[in-house]
Amino acid sequence: MDSPVAIKRPSPDDGEDAPSKKDAKLSKYAMRRQRILEEEEAERIKVSDEGESSDDDASYVPLRIRREEEVARRNQILASHLPAPVVEDKPVEDEEDQDDIAIRSGVSLLDQHSELKRKAQRHRETAKEKQLKEETEILQSIGEKTALMAAKELAKGITYEESLVTSWQPPRYILDMPDARHERVRKKLHILVEGDDVPPPCKTFRSMKLPPAIISGLKKKSITHPTPIQIQGIPAILNGRDMIGIAFTGSGKTLVFTLPLVMFCLEQERRLPFVTGEGPYGLIICPSRELATQTFEGLEHFSAALTSSGLPTLRSVLAIGGIGMREQSDGIRRGCHMMVATPGRLMDLLNKKILNLEVCRYLCLDEADRMIDLGFEENIREIFSYFKGQRQTLLFSATMPKKIQNFARSALVRPVTVNVGRAGAANLDVIQEVEYVKHEAKVVYLLECLQKTAPPVLIFAEKKSDVDDIHEYLLLKGVNAVAIHGGKSQEERSWSVKEYRAGNKDVLVATDVASKGLDFPNVQHVINFDMPADIENYVHRIGRTGRCGKTGVATTFINKSCDESVLLDLKHLLVEARQKLPPVLAALNSQDTDYLDLEAENKGCGYCGGLGHRITECPKLEAIQNKAAASIGKGDYLSNTSADW
Repeated sequence: MDSPVAIKRPSPDDGEDAPSKKDAKLSKYAMRRQRILEEEEAERIKVSDEGESSDDDASYVPLRIRREEEVARRNQILASHLPAPVVEDKPVEDEEDQDDIAIRSGVSLLDQHSELKRKAQRHRETAKEKQLKEETEILQSIGEKTALMAAKELAKGITYEESLVTSWQPPRYILDMPDARHERVRKKLHILVEGDDVPPPCKTFRSMKLPPAIISGLKKKSITHPTPIQIQGIPAILNGRDMIGIAFTGSGKTLVFTLPLVMFCLEQERRLPFVTGEGPYGLIICPSRELATQTFEGLEHFSAALTSSGLPTLRSVLAIGGIGMREQSDGIRRGCHMMVATPGRLMDLLNKKILNLEVCRYLCLDEADRMIDLGFEENIREIFSYFKGQRQTLLFSATMPKKIQNFARSALVRPVTVNVGRAGAANLDVIQEVEYVKHEAKVVYLLECLQKTAPPVLIFAEKKSDVDDIHEYLLLKGVNAVAIHGGKSQEERSWSVKEYRAGNKDVLVATDVASKGLDFPNVQHVINFDMPADIENYVHRIGRTGRCGKTGVATTFINKSCDESVLLDLKHLLVEARQKLPPVLAALNSQDTDYLDLEAENKGCGYCGGLGHRITECPKLEAIQNKAAASIGKGDYLSNTSADW
């Protein structure tokens, strides 16, 4: 008989601790979580016991804060037991975080430096783009909304799509040359052109088909070869194209627009002679009387050369203020081919109906940016309304910022822009010297500066009173000097310039009326008694020396009374021209030096052309805006005051 099987029965004491069927089916993750919770509870009890034993008077902690701390501790414990997540490679915006990641990943210091340099470069490019966008918006906001056209043309919506047709064509051998040859010539001579179907450059006056009489007249002026602006500019104008000409001072811009005008007038006279009261065919507008007189004398020189060779006589008229109108009226009544005028006197002749522009088809604005900048814009717009048909419009200057260029293009038809060098750049043939001289010592120091070179010497000052004081001081010291400024009579001004140009006087003291366009070929030295308030005037002043390939010296006095923004412009202008930088300018630092290294077309200020600042800090623009803001409401106040009286 089999023995009975012993059956083990659970003890009453073991009933609570025996594992149940549900506990046997717990997953591995649930068991891990239970263990974590147990450890958490043990940790909490331990911390609580330590807190009670260490500090029985602990401050009360709000329930919300205790719950947040409890959640943070649980998350920390869970994170320590779970596997670490895979971190994807993402761009790090913060530079410090990037440094930490590079160090943790074991990257070498050289690689870290390269990465940080690339990031800084990306940041600078973004800042430049933002700066350029802001400047473009400023230029658009201050730019003229109305095109530089006649009121009649704007009202009727008259636009011209094609340039004027002329009978001139380049020689056949130049036309047969490939475009690559023309580009090589422009690149070699540093000629930058913009526009459609730009005529090819002509490297000699003979290839421009100028008559022998004109070439002989040029030789009498010791001109045998054309300059870069003439090589490209004269063919473009002879081809009937509207043009913007930009070149440094002393580069021969006057011949670019006077020679084609003489050619056109000669052609008109040979086809159909001008009769009494007819004309002019060509009109040249200049900002100053001295510049207009100089241009008129050039036209007279070439007209005399044509007459001496048996060709028809071309008549010119000079219309400037300060002299009687009878002589000008008589020249107009006889019939004239060419006229050189200043805006004020020209408007008088047009308003009094002494002059008409019915047959005028050639208009040139010399120093165009200065006339627009000096407030002659409305006069020029009104002059346009007297034209009876399409005209060939030309604008020339040594300093023409982008603002003026964009505005001037509204008056041109298919324009060609010819630029030799940067607009507003100084002549590289001029040695620029800047010296720090106290205000009370400047007059005495002039005598020492006059000994640097042989005469003739040109001295510029801002104020008329300073010109008179310097002139009187030099005369007392035995210096043979003359002076001109806007307060003197036109007869005295003309006599002073004539005597100085003839070599009878050694020194000419002048304001900025003599700084723009005047040609003094033999000037050895230009002295700026004070730094002008505008860097453009400085460029024009020093351009009176170093002309036609000759070398000149320019000395400028500066002191603590000079505006720092203008001195920054001067500093960068000297650096650009590779001139010696004095310590007082070298110590000046621009806040936005990164933005000054932009491309050439975006270099410097787009409003005044200064290299030491951007348009956002332009003092000239700020002064104009402040002046405009101060005049708001003044007219209404004055009108109300006069009505009360």
